[in-house]
Amino acid sequence: MSLITTLARLEAVDTGRAQPLATVRHRHLSERPLVFVPLTTAGEAGAPLGALVGTDRDAPRLLVVPQPRDRDLRFTFLAELADVVLPYVDAYGDAVEAAERSETDPETGKRVKVEVELCADAPQLIVPSRAGIDFVRLLGRSMRFRRTAEQDPETPHPAPPRVPLLGRWLTHFGERARVPGSALLLALTDVLSRHWATGQSSLEDQHLGALLAWIAPPEGEPGAEAALRAELQRDAKGQLLCPPAGPATDPAFDNKLLAPAIERYDRARTALGAAEDGLEADDRLGELTAAEQHIRDLVESRTRPTWDAVWRGLDLLRGLPEGAHAADRWTRDRWSFTGHRDGVLAGEPPQPRRDDAVTAANKLATREREQARLEAQEALDDPLVMAGRRLAGEAFAGEVTDVVMAYSESKRPSPRPLVTIRTDDRPHLGERAKVYRSLGGKPQSAEFVEYVEREDGDGDGDGDGDRVRGRGEDGGADAGTDADEAAAGLSVVLRIVDKMGRGKEPEPGSVPEKGDQICFTLFEHEQRGGAKLPDPEETPWTHGGPPTESTEAAEATGATGRTGAAAAALPEPDPVTEEDLL
Repeated sequence: MSLITTLARLEAVDTGRAQPLATVRHRHLSERPLVFVPLTTAGEAGAPLGALVGTDRDAPRLLVVPQPRDRDLRFTFLAELADVVLPYVDAYGDAVEAAERSETDPETGKRVKVEVELCADAPQLIVPSRAGIDFVRLLGRSMRFRRTAEQDPETPHPAPPRVPLLGRWLTHFGERARVPGSALLLALTDVLSRHWATGQSSLEDQHLGALLAWIAPPEGEPGAEAALRAELQRDAKGQLLCPPAGPATDPAFDNKLLAPAIERYDRARTALGAAEDGLEADDRLGELTAAEQHIRDLVESRTRPTWDAVWRGLDLLRGLPEGAHAADRWTRDRWSFTGHRDGVLAGEPPQPRRDDAVTAANKLATREREQARLEAQEALDDPLVMAGRRLAGEAFAGEVTDVVMAYSESKRPSPRPLVTIRTDDRPHLGERAKVYRSLGGKPQSAEFVEYVEREDGDGDGDGDGDRVRGRGEDGGADAGTDADEAAAGLSVVLRIVDKMGRGKEPEPGSVPEKGDQICFTLFEHEQRGGAKLPDPEETPWTHGGPPTESTEAAEATGATGRTGAAAAALPEPDPVTEEDLL
């Protein structure tokens, strides 16, 4: 937790209201997101009880499993969920635009730009909390390998054809949610917590009702009291007025309301099966319908408050202007969505249960790179986030007090102007450290030269009475002076090294001018790609060797086979557990 976040939390406790951590919205929000509020059965991991899903805040679709232990009813629930999600996803796959992408030419081995299709927009799935993302990922894993009657006529309990397809899409959403900055699948509590600091713990922030109580408490009531009421207040029947954001349910609801309702449904279904004539069957069918409707009403009573809370949270987020780099990250989400759409249309097999070594390494490298890129972009977009980086010594801002033109010592001298910046920050600058500023959306690099301290303290930048302190070009330093000991009011001398054009004189606007307010960072604005990994077919034996035909077939069917001779003696990896199967 950064210092500025800690200060914001302390201020939230003092004022009784959540404090902003950002001045702009750092996540893209679709104009038409699909909100998904699931509930699961207690004591049976992955068994859905019901859900509210849809894009219309006033008309959600209610899906219910009246008997979660019944496999057929669960498949019916998943098929109904697919009827809602798949048309929403498919609607974004039709509108495309032309885009350029760099690819390797198989003949020359050089990178060339080719024109490809890119979906003009992408779907966005919103769940209430982080546990909802885990449930989406579990649903995808348990559904994408289901066999249908068309694939295998003899398979027991065949799934409807659209269920495995939904599993593949939910898996893609779940995997994409692990990429920092991605917005295809968002947990609302995480997004709200990124933009507001409350006076409670990060774990308590996962309760959507309590989080919203801190951000927008009732008039005249402190956020702590409103959050406590949201967590604990119950009605005359002992039920929470603000149910958990799911997918888990409240034990009091399970024991007092849900369990008796399911028992009533089971009795009615047994009685219908034992009916001896049509008249009795009609009566028993009426009882079964009433029992099922009672369960539907119970599920809706638990999910509707969370559904309304999700839309209130989205309204709060839409009140913030979108950050400048959020559109770039959304474009990467569109590329991801387009690539998966193309793979599905091309008939590629579902995602394997376990990635090979190269794929896993690529995913890890991508997530690390995107995390660093996200942190840099958020600071560049938001002065409040940048203030946190400045407090940490990772950036500094100030006024340009002097600019001296200098040139490199080479056969063809290039401009290397020296810029003096007066700052009250304490950047952690070492000898010849690189710093960066944003110039026309591109990073311009500079090199730390020295610290300058004004003994007169007038700050006029004329150099009268100034004394050099800190590390200079010769690597020397005054006694007792170090970058971490830079006192407030010092000036920092930098040498600009790039983005000034190819001429002998810098291009207009490429060099700061005296009096400019400027901000430099010690972190890079753009992340470099790592070393190129081998193709999966060239995986070294130390990492399982190249995939074999049996491995590829096993991945296509969802089995977990061994890869390579080195893995022949290893136990079966990633065994199928009860959580994998609904």
